[in-house]
Amino acid sequence: MFGFLEFTVTQSCDGMLCKEYLKKVCNVSSKMITKLVRTEMGITRNGELLRTVDSVCNGDVIRLKLPQDENEIIPTEGELDVMYEDNHILIVNKPDNMPVHPTKNHQTDTLANIVRFYSLNKNEHYTFRAINRLDRDTSGLVVIAKDRYTASCLKGLYKEYTAVCQGEMINDGTVSANIRLCPNSKMLREVHTSGAYAVTHYKVLQTNGEHTLILCTLETGRTHQIRCHMSYLGFPLAGDDLYGGSKEKIHRQALHCSRVEFKHPVTGENIDIKSKIPENIRQIIEL
Repeated sequence: MFGFLEFTVTQSCDGMLCKEYLKKVCNVSSKMITKLVRTEMGITRNGELLRTVDSVCNGDVIRLKLPQDENEIIPTEGELDVMYEDNHILIVNKPDNMPVHPTKNHQTDTLANIVRFYSLNKNEHYTFRAINRLDRDTSGLVVIAKDRYTASCLKGLYKEYTAVCQGEMINDGTVSANIRLCPNSKMLREVHTSGAYAVTHYKVLQTNGEHTLILCTLETGRTHQIRCHMSYLGFPLAGDDLYGGSKEKIHRQALHCSRVEFKHPVTGENIDIKSKIPENIRQIIEL
């Protein structure tokens, strides 16, 4: 099976070598170019074979034939909340209590399994490539690339997370505190000078005195970053008993990826998708 990408050469690129055009304009990696060269009719111009040493001309339609990977994920039928989809990208709204990727203990009940079933029903055979990853009990938007090229270009997504902390927070702020894996633990993180650099910005949206609704943006993407940083401040997320939160009001950490924004690597379009926070998080702050 193969997927295809097409680019139309503009006047500003007239006369560029094909290899230079693919790397600098189309953001195709050297590794991928090598694979394309080894694929029959991997790079074509207006339907004819194009070598990497040839020059491209204004108006040329360059087509790349992308071999698709083997996919061993077991398809599982399930509900999929699709927020956006085209030939290259799928964005879904993941519920809580669902892992993103299969693990030893979760072989068939993950987002990847459901996406696999969904894609096969559409006669699409792409590898599951989640650009952003959420914890099992964190809900919200997950961006999935349908091909290797799109995945390589979709770096540095702008993301917003909505969360409910325990306690009354008054002011906006920034946490700049290194995070490391706790000694003798495979999961728990802690703030420590020897850890990896981590920065979280947060904005107070609403408080009822007992809990506070905040909006977080990240400069770094450390595992459990928001959960660890809010606990470090003394305001653990509601439901997050791993970091000192209480499950009295909610059964899982009150954390939701509520917005993703990026430039589409193929069309150049600005993609800005928002997701409302789930009812089980909303009710905490409303109470």
